[in-house]
Amino acid sequence: MNRSISKSPPHLYRWISLFFLSIALVVSMVALVFYSRERGKYPIGLTIGGVPVEGLDASESTQRLLQTFSIPIEAKIMESTVQIDPGLAGFSLNTEAMIADADLHRTSTPFWLGFWNYLWNIKSESSDIPLVYTINRERLSAYIQEELKTRYDLPSTPPVPIAGQSGYIKGTPGYEIPIEPAADAIERALASAESREIEITIQQTNPGRPTYENLKIQLTQLIDATPFDGVVGIYLEDLSTHETMHFGYNLNESVTVDPDIAFTASSTIKIPILYSVYRHLGPTLDEPTRNLVLEMITKSENPASDALMEMIGGPLVVSSDLAEIGLSNTFIAGYFYDGAPLLQYFDTTSNSRTDLSTSPDAYNQTTSSELGQLLSDLYECAQSGQGTFSAVAPDKFTQASCQEMLNFLKQDRIGVLLEAGLPEGTPIAHKHGWISGPTGVIQNISDVGIIFSPSGDYVLSVYVYHPVQTVWEPVSMMVTQVSQMVYNYYTLPR
Repeated sequence: MNRSISKSPPHLYRWISLFFLSIALVVSMVALVFYSRERGKYPIGLTIGGVPVEGLDASESTQRLLQTFSIPIEAKIMESTVQIDPGLAGFSLNTEAMIADADLHRTSTPFWLGFWNYLWNIKSESSDIPLVYTINRERLSAYIQEELKTRYDLPSTPPVPIAGQSGYIKGTPGYEIPIEPAADAIERALASAESREIEITIQQTNPGRPTYENLKIQLTQLIDATPFDGVVGIYLEDLSTHETMHFGYNLNESVTVDPDIAFTASSTIKIPILYSVYRHLGPTLDEPTRNLVLEMITKSENPASDALMEMIGGPLVVSSDLAEIGLSNTFIAGYFYDGAPLLQYFDTTSNSRTDLSTSPDAYNQTTSSELGQLLSDLYECAQSGQGTFSAVAPDKFTQASCQEMLNFLKQDRIGVLLEAGLPEGTPIAHKHGWISGPTGVIQNISDVGIIFSPSGDYVLSVYVYHPVQTVWEPVSMMVTQVSQMVYNYYTLPR
């Protein structure tokens, strides 16, 4: 028996295919509509300045950015916590620029490629749009100064002089907020979406030294406490900052040093002679000349001084050399030997003063400031080969020749005056001097030198005169104590 096999008509398959194609088309159209809507929002994985904005449009993203970065940051300062408002610190976002970059990123994938990735659920790579902001550093620094430093800084207290002594009561350190590091830390926190807590570090401040004015008061108190009512001239110069202290004292009262006080130079005039020897015979000296210099400085030998002046043309050449570098109140007008004639009378602004007189020797005079300045120039030349000496005679004053001049002055060892006020072994390049008046008693004592302290080098120049007698013991001790006070001032514990 034969059975017949029924077959579906071809048009049925056609309708089934059309049905499924219609379904696929409808699904695709729906997906396309949804994709078109999502394409107007930011893709998954996109952040702006670290803030997630996926699924948000430009307006919503702007709002989220403003909310995130307007939250105050928290700054910990020691044991306190301070909230810092971004606006007060001069912080503002450039949302337009960031949204423009985000929109460019959103539309960077071609439409149909993006639709294809959407259909197959292919995720785009995460991306971050950099934060664009401005900050007014001047305003931020002002905020730190006015709001933070005024509340949390603790000033150090400087050392205080001990009345009647050359020492000091130790100062106490303080602490402060350093403005630039604090501003950097605050800016980093303001520009962070996550790390909005910081710790502002403080730094210790050392007590530092008292002012030169404080030191001057201490020195005048020392002079007042000494049984001496004559004339004192003191010049001090810091060789790193070139800050100076310069004052005169007479009858236990301050006197002007404009113009400066003229003193008999006595043997301190041998520093200018040393300058002129190198000015004309430098930069190197032969052995006989070096021996004469050594005798002049270490033994204060007058014959050696006369011999050196003879080699360069005489005392007036020394005076001319000094005038050349602006030291018009310092001169030597004759040789040292007994009966030497006065070669020239020098009328200077210092020895023409009518308010006080130290009866300075017509043969050699100086002031505390001018010999101090001469040593300051020598120090600069020895340190760098530059300065006044080099400008006047660069072929004569080299760094090496100036160092050699200092080495000669370092060999003046007497154990009194400035040297006695320094700890054992402290280097000092100096020249001392004293001279008796017509009656045979000492009227003038002087010492001027460069002191090389562990905390800084300085020039100290001290000249003392009394019309009757400068009694050695109290006055030399006063000069020693002046030296000690200045040294203690420079080496105060930090």
